[in-house]
Amino acid sequence: MKGKNTAHICLFINRLPSLDLILTSPCMICFTGKGTEARTATGPAKMLAVPEMDLQGLYIGSSPQRSPVPSPPASPRTQESCGIAPLTPSQSPKPEARGPQQAPFSVVVAIDFGTTSSGYAFSFASDPEAIHMMRKWEGGDPGVAHQKTPTCLLLTPEGAFHSFGYTARDYYHDLDPEEARDWLYFEKFKMKIHSTTDLTLKTQLEAVNGKKMPALEVFAHALRFFKEHALQELSEQCPSLLEKDTVRWVLTVPAIWKQPAKQFMREAAYLAGLVSRENAEQLLIALEPEAASVYCRKLRLHQLVDLSSRAPGRGCLGERRSIDSSFRQAREQLRRSRHSRTFLVESGVGELWADLQAGDRYVVADCGGGTVDLTVHQLEQPHGTLKELYKASGGPCGAVGVDLAFEQLLGRIFGEDFITTFKRQRPAAWVDLTIAFEARKRTAGPHRTGALNISLPFSFIDFYRKQGGHNVETALRKSSVNFVKWSSHGMLRMTCEAMNELFQPTVSGIIQHIEALLERPEVQGVKLLFLVGGFAESAMLQHAVQAALGARGLRVVVPHDVALTILKGAVLFGQAPGVVRVRRSPLTYGVGVLNRFVAGVHPPDKLLVRDGRRWCTDVFERFVAAEQSVALGEEVRRSYCPARPGQRRVLINLYCCAAEDARFITDPGVRKCGALSLELEPAEGGPDAAGAPPGRREIRAAMQFGDTEIKVTAVDVSTNRSVRAAIDFLSN
Repeated sequence: MKGKNTAHICLFINRLPSLDLILTSPCMICFTGKGTEARTATGPAKMLAVPEMDLQGLYIGSSPQRSPVPSPPASPRTQESCGIAPLTPSQSPKPEARGPQQAPFSVVVAIDFGTTSSGYAFSFASDPEAIHMMRKWEGGDPGVAHQKTPTCLLLTPEGAFHSFGYTARDYYHDLDPEEARDWLYFEKFKMKIHSTTDLTLKTQLEAVNGKKMPALEVFAHALRFFKEHALQELSEQCPSLLEKDTVRWVLTVPAIWKQPAKQFMREAAYLAGLVSRENAEQLLIALEPEAASVYCRKLRLHQLVDLSSRAPGRGCLGERRSIDSSFRQAREQLRRSRHSRTFLVESGVGELWADLQAGDRYVVADCGGGTVDLTVHQLEQPHGTLKELYKASGGPCGAVGVDLAFEQLLGRIFGEDFITTFKRQRPAAWVDLTIAFEARKRTAGPHRTGALNISLPFSFIDFYRKQGGHNVETALRKSSVNFVKWSSHGMLRMTCEAMNELFQPTVSGIIQHIEALLERPEVQGVKLLFLVGGFAESAMLQHAVQAALGARGLRVVVPHDVALTILKGAVLFGQAPGVVRVRRSPLTYGVGVLNRFVAGVHPPDKLLVRDGRRWCTDVFERFVAAEQSVALGEEVRRSYCPARPGQRRVLINLYCCAAEDARFITDPGVRKCGALSLELEPAEGGPDAAGAPPGRREIRAAMQFGDTEIKVTAVDVSTNRSVRAAIDFLSN
């Protein structure tokens, strides 16, 4: 409560417009309603009248004390009567960087939850260089060991879990068309979390048949499947392994996802039983391009394909190998390696990293099923930690964009209304058609000259004849699409130009995002780009990226096991989550406050007069600025006090924006994004340990913005006990 840089305010206020808190001079001031006395730390003050105000309270301040291990965002709870707490009016002490406290885990299990395909891998703490892949997926192509399974979920007509992955896809495929209309089949549903602007715990997902159910339940079903699958395999490999407190789970998400989407995935993990809220630290959220970056640090030269004319390392390749042939060799090596279920990584760093100097920087472009996710890292020595140079960027330019272009092409040929009706009334047949297209999409290449045949399900042909009154061949002949023909074998015959046209919008979008990033001043000097993710397997994408960026002198490098890079990196991240030491805040975060009105500085429409005092309303007081570098463990600390004795909850509204210089919470682009809640235990009767009367409890909160999630902890100063604290981004 004392100290040169410590400031506190206690306010009893309510019904003020847009009021989160009042900032005054760094002394203690107590306002009481309807003409009672106000006191300062230096003596009595004049009487203040605050008409028509119910009693509410607020206590703010700053303190350099430490706080316990941060907890991630928690789910919204029923709102109780609460006080509002804000920033201190004085300068905060310099944030203190603390390394995260590590709990002992026997095994790390990472789940790469992708838009189109998903999988898991694990490693034991006793042998961290061995990453074990899951390859026991049922279904799929006979004789092929699949390292991932399609992100497809099948629920019974009653909404109960039936199957996931290949099993779900194949079972749904075999259902009678009429019966299939009652089953709930979900695919590529991860993108819903990114595209929903008002994401909440009640957000709905639509199955292929048009029926809806809560998105949280859909994601929880999928995560529960992975949990049970992984624990079963772990029990077979290590029967003595106990599940409780021995497994660290890692869940991957795109780096461009905002805080609500990250919290949503954590809530789904809680519902699935991966971890409990009481042991939230057992679950790490890993950012996908960061995970890829961590894995690329371990690669040796023979594990990389350089799309440029120079090999990764010293010297030239000599004769330039074609992209197609290089990647075919890489995939053949990967195919052979699948007979082994374990991948070994370097105990230190790989050969490419050994040649890098402190300060060298590179870009990781994660091209997945739903998004392109970009991050820029700088290598730090001597420990080889990583520093993010620019906030995560990218957008919804993933492989599903090619699928959407194919659907739009079918709409041009057969009519959009027919395609919509067919998807609803023959959902299983539509899935068959998308599987057929996916197989041909994977064979597309920039140097291919032959046409591609895509099988149309008999159900499609028959349904169109009944709905349109003529056959599909007639529809193709009458359409304006002249690069798609009808094969006598009952297939759509697409020219290479047609396939290129389907790829072009998505590939161009990816290149535009990369080029925009490279224009940023923070990214100047980058000479290396890692192309990773499932879509990075596409020769079409590789060729386009190299053609566009090679002229810049940028080396484009593709790991051999490109589709598994994120999954393996997530395992490594789970072993050492401190490897990314500094991140950039994607947004500006803060609270709304009142400050003393200064004529000529504050706009007149923000003036609020109470009891002869002039206040400026809606001031945006920030915790952290957009693009600000924040170290892992660095804390922003604020102190609050409840409004009334016996108050059980304190709630503070949070605001965010993309701009660094926003002044007011009413500025364009500033929006309420969440709330900080502090759950209080009943205070002991009488004065606290510091001699303060009841109701003057100080709750010290510490927030961290340098991790993959925004975290908060709090402690009751009088008892030195932890207070349950959470930031909720899903209750708006």
